Amino acid sequence: MLLARTAATAAAFAVLLSPATAHTAAAAAPSSRAVPGTTVTLPVRDALATLPVRAEDRTGYARSKFGPWIDADRDGCNTRQEVLKAEAVIAPVQGANCTLTGGEWYSPYDDRYIHGARGLDIDHLVPLAESWDSGAYAWPAAERRAYANDLKDPRALIAVSAASNRSKADQDPATWLPPAAGYRCQYVTDWVADKTRWGLSVDTTERAALAETLSHCSDVPITVTLAR
Repeated sequence: MLLARTAATAAAFAVLLSPATAHTAAAAAPSSRAVPGTTVTLPVRDALATLPVRAEDRTGYARSKFGPWIDADRDGCNTRQEVLKAEAVIAPVQGANCTLTGGEWYSPYDDRYIHGARGLDIDHLVPLAESWDSGAYAWPAAERRAYANDLKDPRALIAVSAASNRSKADQDPATWLPPAAGYRCQYVTDWVADKTRWGLSVDTTERAALAETLSHCSDVPITVTLAR
């Protein structure tokens, strides 16, 4: 375990020290990265250190390049509805076409309870535009669609108040953190986990902001199944 961790750290330093610019072939996952489906566990600060650091560029981004919500398991409920059902603290009533009525949800971003699904947005923890900037511009359409509909890791998509999600928009932790200060450690830890899962990079200001917030948090282990 120690040898594996040492090797991973060395590989991370190699990636960090190698020159790279946005929208180049360097955005591909480093050759030392484990194959998709591998499950890795490491302290969150080590995970942050392994993320490649690159400048970001939004050239060519469009929301449509990630596709719509999909019904992956063909049970009649799309990704938004699946997240709402999974995260409800009081279950809604499910009707025809997976229409959800009633129910209650907790929005951790602003520490409040929301009655009824209309007051909620499903947030991509790492926003789609941010993922584009961080490497998703180079992915095939199917992979971007999988990212936008990632139900395999519960950190990727989260039901939050519409107000908090729209306040966040496509910002990274350098410019936006949840108003609920007590949730910030969880938020940045999950951010690092999601970027690790999808092999996404960070820019220098984002990395500094993550490191600063994590310096006030426990260095908890994160377990991630690599998606790519």
